[in-house]
Amino acid sequence: MHAQEQINLYIADQPEWQRRLLVRMRQLIHSTDENVEETWRWNGPHFDHDGIMLGMAGFKTCVSVWFHKGSLIKDTHGVFEKLEKGEDKGNRVYKLHEGDKIDEKAFVDLLKQAIKVNQSGAKLSDARPTKKTLTVPPDLEGCLKKDEEAWMHWEKFNYTHKKEYVEWITDAKQDETRKRRIAQALEMIRDGMGKEDKYKVK
Repeated sequence: MHAQEQINLYIADQPEWQRRLLVRMRQLIHSTDENVEETWRWNGPHFDHDGIMLGMAGFKTCVSVWFHKGSLIKDTHGVFEKLEKGEDKGNRVYKLHEGDKIDEKAFVDLLKQAIKVNQSGAKLSDARPTKKTLTVPPDLEGCLKKDEEAWMHWEKFNYTHKKEYVEWITDAKQDETRKRRIAQALEMIRDGMGKEDKYKVK
């Protein structure tokens, strides 16, 4: 049986709400690039372009689409599922539950990126060496640099400690709140304290 026939039968066998999602996603995949090939892999529909690209399946509570080189794709719309702590797999998954609508603009953008990644010959290992970078707000950095002790501690902090402070400062909605948090951060950092250290059980 051809892959196209197998996929037709697979989709037809799903509940109505999943069937609608799978049919529409299939249409979007082919309208994005007519050279995408349908394949039947691991008992489910797959779509290839210059190599394996993505697969999709209906589960009990959701429809999942996984991009095999998702870690090389920029999820600017924030539709991928968050990875569990410590998880560093190449796949990235887009899940839809009953009643959800496909973010078609985001999905097509991900498809275009996935095709480019495959065409470039990039491998998942290419994503590994990239070091996480953290943008420190200039007002926080400037404040810390004026205090020798605070800056010394800040430089020794690991990525997570720095990230907690940066997110706390950037999450402030009001200018006054931001200034107050920077002042509090300065005191805590001067004492060598991580943002969440005061909540830890001693």
